[in-house]
Amino acid sequence: MKRNQNKFLKRISLYLICILVMFLSACHTQSEENNVPESEDMMEESGRVDLDNTNTKEIMLYVGDEQVDVIWEDNESINALKDKLQEGDIEVEMSMYGGFEQVGALGFELPRNDAETTTTSGDIVLYSGNQIVMFYGSNSWAYTRLGKIQASNQEIEELFANGDVTIKLSCE
Repeated sequence: MKRNQNKFLKRISLYLICILVMFLSACHTQSEENNVPESEDMMEESGRVDLDNTNTKEIMLYVGDEQVDVIWEDNESINALKDKLQEGDIEVEMSMYGGFEQVGALGFELPRNDAETTTTSGDIVLYSGNQIVMFYGSNSWAYTRLGKIQASNQEIEELFANGDVTIKLSCE
């Protein structure tokens, strides 16, 4: 009789475990569905439409006449830069500094979230809230990260290591 009880308890335990697994997987599926971004049509139907679309516009970077691919950060500084670019393109005269970077004054302040950072080639950072820095080498300092140029170290060095340059930022 004790043997039958153990068998019965094992079956009940197995049954409860199966129910628990099904319940947890159903909860997991439901939470994934809740995190799906809404399409523009769904936003329009719900009455929530971003009429300005400022945050969806992409910042374009030009070094001289050459467009450069950049992955921009998603932070307060970039959002403020996008807002500023709604007024028009921004051109910045850059100057070589230290043999590893080009620095240029923006002419306005952006929000800062400085953190001790070791930069690498291709990093774009904000310094002192009003200067943009393009690295073709490495440095450690407190900066706010803005983006990363998507090019080889050699391509980045060719863009920035051969004299002062002018960059243009636009929002398209």
